[in-house]
Amino acid sequence: MTVKIRLARLGCKHRPFYRLVAADDKSRRDGKQIEVLGFFDPLQGKDDEKRVSLKYDRIKYWLSVGAQPTDTVENMLFRAGLIPPKARVVVGSKNGEQSANLHVSPITGEVLN
Repeated sequence: MTVKIRLARLGCKHRPFYRLVAADDKSRRDGKQIEVLGFFDPLQGKDDEKRVSLKYDRIKYWLSVGAQPTDTVENMLFRAGLIPPKARVVVGSKNGEQSANLHVSPITGEVLN
């Protein structure tokens, strides 16, 4: 059984509201959940405190036991400071020269050694 940390949609038509949940990867998006880990309201302002609420200790627990966040949730957790950014690999440049698997910082865009 693989556990995913993902968003479950609530709310009515044209008024989405999401819960951040830990769920079995075989269950449906809005199906059976193991635990509710927070919520996300995309209709709130970007600086509003009510836009995102996370249970940091429970999210850290689920990540420590091997739960895999979805891409959207991974971006949310990165912005919240719970996980490090993904390493990006540069495979080529515009003039056709191949570079040797360089890691690029997603924040600054600089090549890391």
